[in-house]
Amino acid sequence: MTLQGWALILGFVAILLALTKPVGAWLFALYEGRRTPLHVVLGPVERGFYKMAGIDPNAQQGWRRYALHMLIFNVALMVFTYAVLRLQFYLPGNPQGLAGLTPHLAFNTAISFTTNTNWQSYGGESTMSNLSQMLGLTIHNFLSAATGIALAFALFRGFAGRETKHLGNFWADVTRITLYLLLPICVVYTLFLIASGVPQTMAGVVNIDTLEGVRQSILLGPVASQEAIKMLGTNGGGFFNANSAHPFENPTALVNFVQMLSIFVIGFGLTWCFGKAVGNTRQGWAILSAMILLFLGGAAVCYWAEAAGNPVLHQLGVAGGNMEGKEVRFGVAASALFAAVTTAASCGAVNAMHDSFTALGGMIPLFNMQLGEVVIGGVGAGIYGFLLFAILAVFVAGLMVGRTPEYVGKKIESREVKLAVLAIAVLPLFVLGMTALSCVTGQGLAGPLNKGPHGFGEILYAFTSAVANNGSAFGGLTAATPWYDGLLGVAMWVGRFFIIVPMLAIAGSLAAKKHVPASAGSFPTTGVLWVGLLVGIVLVLGGLTFLPSLALGPIADHLAMIRGQLF
Repeated sequence: MTLQGWALILGFVAILLALTKPVGAWLFALYEGRRTPLHVVLGPVERGFYKMAGIDPNAQQGWRRYALHMLIFNVALMVFTYAVLRLQFYLPGNPQGLAGLTPHLAFNTAISFTTNTNWQSYGGESTMSNLSQMLGLTIHNFLSAATGIALAFALFRGFAGRETKHLGNFWADVTRITLYLLLPICVVYTLFLIASGVPQTMAGVVNIDTLEGVRQSILLGPVASQEAIKMLGTNGGGFFNANSAHPFENPTALVNFVQMLSIFVIGFGLTWCFGKAVGNTRQGWAILSAMILLFLGGAAVCYWAEAAGNPVLHQLGVAGGNMEGKEVRFGVAASALFAAVTTAASCGAVNAMHDSFTALGGMIPLFNMQLGEVVIGGVGAGIYGFLLFAILAVFVAGLMVGRTPEYVGKKIESREVKLAVLAIAVLPLFVLGMTALSCVTGQGLAGPLNKGPHGFGEILYAFTSAVANNGSAFGGLTAATPWYDGLLGVAMWVGRFFIIVPMLAIAGSLAAKKHVPASAGSFPTTGVLWVGLLVGIVLVLGGLTFLPSLALGPIADHLAMIRGQLF
């Protein structure tokens, strides 16, 4: 470990903290439906969309209607993407003449991008045409991200509402978030990436003669535009198979740093937006403090483990940090930080091979996802997932002080607690269940490249990533099979929508309640004690569930490495 490495991590957090309030204020304007400076240009476009679709943006929706419209929207987009991928060979924008995807791969990919997971059981440049990348995939990068933020807004309205059934209008929320937040930032972001050397072209291949006199085909495409929303929307699906380790996606150290910032910036801003929505920004800062503590702990362990290096190589006399699977232009610190960032958020983009991390270094990305993707988390999904833990935290606090639990002016009763438990239980039930199933079937055991604990870790990581809607992978798992494409597709759908629906039901229940002023007996939810309780609840409910799986995977792998065994 070096001083430069620690400065990178701490400087990264400091810049994000400086951006939290400005980004949060912009999000709050969209939450309230207020005009922004961009309305002068984009206002007519917004009104045009409503007119064409026959939507009244002022029509309020209850939680059931909000959920129904959200589900219809996502199912329609999934079916559309499946058709594009299956018919790829017959559609334009296919300069390489790539064939359509197989049914199981198209099924997996369509669900993957619909759910903001962006799990890729394929190599992008050798499987997807330019049209499929833009029309089939990039469209989801915008709309799945906008859906997540819209759902967070709905939950905010549940906490802020007083004796109402209304949570806003799903169509208006998604339209405004896309037009006034995601699209403008991505236009500027894309221009920055192009200026930094990221390709943006409809050409498919450029043929060159190398210095050795060999003819080489270099694949190109509309990379920069997909890269911008891939990061900002915490999507993570790479244009190229090497993802953000590819020099056409991530060419410089500056681009790498900006990409990490863009993964977190909306998640940071949403915490301030929540505090503003409930009338107390200290509530948002308390949530963000708990998130940052969890993130810094994971990033520190990952950096320490990777900087310490591989015990097996040390026994062979090779000193230094673990550079296997890492780009030399980034090094250990930037690679470890990127791994912690992309798995703390539900991004899944990678600038290094997580499968090549040390056992304990690879444990951190896995553990970040196993906490429920709430440590900053995906855009929208992180904050509403963390608020589910907050509901359980005030319930526990209420038991300790002998009072009905309250949070930001709303009584938390049995309905909210049961729904929160139901949503949180989705992750352990499906991750452990599907991992166990794959470990006792021939089709499942045919997937991992490695044997022993690390092979188990590859399977466990895949289902953790799928249910958590992350999308990163231990690349040693061969997932492009009917077994894994099908099972991971189901896992991604469950991990997204089986949490969203109970969450919206909680929002509807809270919105209908009266506001309860804080009293002398109320448990404070803005101080150090509350932040500590939040961190503890997340670690207990998210972490202890997976101690058996961690012991069988990364920890056993680490002990084997110390003994000098290779897998």
